[in-house]
Amino acid sequence: MISKLLELTEQLAASYVREGGINHLDGKNLPSKHGIAEITADLLRLLFPGFFDEKLIHSSEIQLETIALLGSVLSRMESEIRKSLEYAPPAEIDKADLAGMAHMLTMKFLGNLPRIRELLRTDTEAAFNGDPAALSKEEVIVAYPFVEAIAVQRLAHELYLDNIPLIPRIMTEWAHTRTGMDLHPGARIGTHFFVDHCTGTVVGETAVIGNHVKMYQGVGLVAKSLEAGQALRGRKRHPTIDDRVTIYAGATIIGGDTVIGAGSTIGASVFLTKSVPPNSLVVQEAANVKVISKKVPQDISVLDFQI
Repeated sequence: MISKLLELTEQLAASYVREGGINHLDGKNLPSKHGIAEITADLLRLLFPGFFDEKLIHSSEIQLETIALLGSVLSRMESEIRKSLEYAPPAEIDKADLAGMAHMLTMKFLGNLPRIRELLRTDTEAAFNGDPAALSKEEVIVAYPFVEAIAVQRLAHELYLDNIPLIPRIMTEWAHTRTGMDLHPGARIGTHFFVDHCTGTVVGETAVIGNHVKMYQGVGLVAKSLEAGQALRGRKRHPTIDDRVTIYAGATIIGGDTVIGAGSTIGASVFLTKSVPPNSLVVQEAANVKVISKKVPQDISVLDFQI
């Protein structure tokens, strides 16, 4: 048994050397996925006090609870940001200054939390006002996966804007696995955003979404083609959605030059590759649907109608 384990170990170690794809040996580690996940969960606790906690928080304790949690997040986030900067140091910064830069960026990020909370208040309002099944805004926060997904995206977006590598994507992919909604941290999303049902929605890195936009499950705001690969980095690849647009389930909107004009409605399952003017209604052409009786196969009746 021992000899077999040694043989397997040698084979696996050889693949490490041959294939790569491992964290930095004999040097600095990459940010911890587990650590980032824990930090993100604690950031949700800071954004929504009491909603992501197991214990009751009394109003007299919230100041102490907040300062303790903020201090913990500060030290852990600063450590992870420093790892990210060591992985990809900014060209204009001396490596000796990375610790100071990590601290500055962490403090800046935490200073944005009140503004992010204000944005999330508009998202919660949009979800409550736009869904007759919602009983209260509290239910929206505690039970709707969309709120968690957009909260993490808005947090990660701040880090993305400061060119912090790795961490923003780790955060949004953590939310993706929990909610089924894939929001890239680079996407620019306005106020009062709501995705009903959430599952399967994809918003790409360079997408721009205006204010009061409502989408449903399975919507994709994606690139037209990624054939050019890394040559497309930094270019606008994903569509722009102007204010007060509604996009129904399963619609796919493609391309960086595609703009959906304000006040428009995109119907379910529409595949759109070109811009539409403001106040447009975009729907699929009618399709024939057959309804066939299962009970009397020898005398099949067929109803043709259009949808």
